[in-house]
Amino acid sequence: MIFQSTRSKHSVSDTRAVLEGIAPDGGLYVDPELKNRPFDWQHCLTLSPLGMAEAILHHLLPDFPDMQGLVERAYTGKFDTPALTPLQEAGEQYILELFHGPTSAFKDVALSMLPQLMVSARALEGEQGETVILTATSGDTGKAALEGFHDVAGTRIFVFFPHGGVSPVQQLQMLTQQGANVQVCAVRGNFDDCQTAVKETFAALRQDARFGETGYRLSSANSINIGRLAPQLVYYFIAYARLMDRGAIRPGDAVDYVVPTGNFGDILAGWMAGQLGLPVGKLVCASNANKVLTDFFETGCYDKKRAFFKTSSPSMDILVSSNLERLLYYVSGGDTALVADAMRRLREEGAYTLPDGLMAEIRRDFAAYCADEADISAEIGRLWRERHYLCDPHTAVALHAARLYREEHGSGAPQVVLSTASPYKFPAAVLAAIGGDTSGDEFAQMETLSALTGVPIPPNLAGLKDRAVRFEDVIDAADMADYICAKLGVAR
Repeated sequence: MIFQSTRSKHSVSDTRAVLEGIAPDGGLYVDPELKNRPFDWQHCLTLSPLGMAEAILHHLLPDFPDMQGLVERAYTGKFDTPALTPLQEAGEQYILELFHGPTSAFKDVALSMLPQLMVSARALEGEQGETVILTATSGDTGKAALEGFHDVAGTRIFVFFPHGGVSPVQQLQMLTQQGANVQVCAVRGNFDDCQTAVKETFAALRQDARFGETGYRLSSANSINIGRLAPQLVYYFIAYARLMDRGAIRPGDAVDYVVPTGNFGDILAGWMAGQLGLPVGKLVCASNANKVLTDFFETGCYDKKRAFFKTSSPSMDILVSSNLERLLYYVSGGDTALVADAMRRLREEGAYTLPDGLMAEIRRDFAAYCADEADISAEIGRLWRERHYLCDPHTAVALHAARLYREEHGSGAPQVVLSTASPYKFPAAVLAAIGGDTSGDEFAQMETLSALTGVPIPPNLAGLKDRAVRFEDVIDAADMADYICAKLGVAR
């Protein structure tokens, strides 16, 4: 199976793509034949959630043997429901709950699987040195990656998060992480500074001869890694199958998916599911006040030169949505020169503009809306009052977008809103939205929220207050490579 860079003809096997994370030219690995390889999506819908995961991942990453075993080890006993991602009905929408894993966020679905893929790929590729995983996080990826990779043999993981740019609960989840092979560090700046520094560090260390002599090999746990992205297709199939089970749709009926979006991986997974044959209708891209994607879909210009806002939905506080690069590759027919030039312009000039014909094709599959802080609070409060359903701020962004899309287009297709995190990861914002008392620290707020709503606190979050903080480092983004080398004992 061949994977290719989005920026050149550089190609590798799927096992090597998982190990490398990012191509040497800075591009992201893609399957150039994604749409052309037949997949029995209808049979897939008859399988259990783990059966769907095995079928989809075997199709996307066929060089991995014993995918069934990898899937079973990834998910068995780690989620609080055998459904993995249960589908709830809430008025005019269905809500796909993606937060039933070990860290109460949607990243668990992929980051329970990636370590299994990484270990298998190391064995298949004959890797001897340690794999050093570099990860930037806007909140949820970090903890899920740490949970997935802690004490995994042959790996070291570094997680970098924006200093003051994640919720207190998200931060504490990372800073208290156990494991002899983990390292967590705050970076002065925002998520884009973290993500850019990680990409630049990849390039710098791969070109550093002394680092190369150590035997360390770099990889990533962000959705720029195809092994992180591929498992995210699974829950689109799960949602569709559950709608069929309820009689809400028949096989072949279109379903619209509304996705709170930051780095564009989660919504791209939905588009890729459509390429495999799943009847995906419109993919509604929901942004918060950092609405770079909304503006892009409206104008065709991706412009990161704008004000950055810290919001109550911090996992979406992103101005550079890395996975959009993969979509550009596919809709341009694999035009690597176009993609490379767009990424160069974004890096050097801060913006790029796509041709009208390309944007017309993108708009055929996507719509985009945004929500401000007042909209987010209103959606949380409305859903609680009307349905007694408690949601987090990211889900509220998607609910607002779903409402706007339905009002504007009147689509008769069912809407599935992806709910990406437990409300208890953002207790202050949720409490304020439903009229609760927000006094006290985050643990007092959790208790107040639970007492007020009767919704139980996830055990993994309730137990945080008894865990000791292990990591306190804060660095400048420019110092990331030196920091990593110092922790690894590598001279530069």
